[in-house]
Amino acid sequence: MKKMKWFLLAVALLAAPAMQAQLRFGVKGGVNIASVKFNQDVIDSENITGFHIGPMIEMVIPVAGLGVDAAVVYSQKGFGLNDKGYRNDYIDVPVNLKYKIMLPLVKPYVAAGPYASFRVSGDKLRDIPGKVTNQLKAQSFAAGLNFTAGAEVFDIVQVGLTYSLGLTDNYKTYKIDNDLTSYIGKPHTWMISAAVFF
Repeated sequence: MKKMKWFLLAVALLAAPAMQAQLRFGVKGGVNIASVKFNQDVIDSENITGFHIGPMIEMVIPVAGLGVDAAVVYSQKGFGLNDKGYRNDYIDVPVNLKYKIMLPLVKPYVAAGPYASFRVSGDKLRDIPGKVTNQLKAQSFAAGLNFTAGAEVFDIVQVGLTYSLGLTDNYKTYKIDNDLTSYIGKPHTWMISAAVFF
């Protein structure tokens, strides 16, 4: 019986911080600076700008500053080539582990975690200028890792800078005549974001 009491006390102590976790909803949006790195230097891709916007949720334990956040974001990505933009639109679903320094007015934070990305619009196949026998194919699904640093002001607004590292091949080039993959490209995106919580 005494062991059971100690066990229940330990469970209560461990569960108390989680029960005190603050659950908040908000909206985030911002600017994307996107590019694609191909496995060979056959396409000299350039940066291209886009935007992202969508709802988010955050749960943080106030005293410890540890928590998670997640979002469902409409996001424009792609790359530039020969002064022309190649954009595709995605629904991104990032989930991050977050650590926040719980200061009174300004709370710095860092976050990191995986994301899944689903292409919803934009051309699937494109001709490559200067490569008359090659076509570029945008894949329907992508995944990667996000790394974020930022700050929260007055417990309402968060601003952050995120580096998004693609781990899957978002783009593949094909020979038109034989459909064989020639080169693959992974996305690299910087995102400047602001979020407002309700």
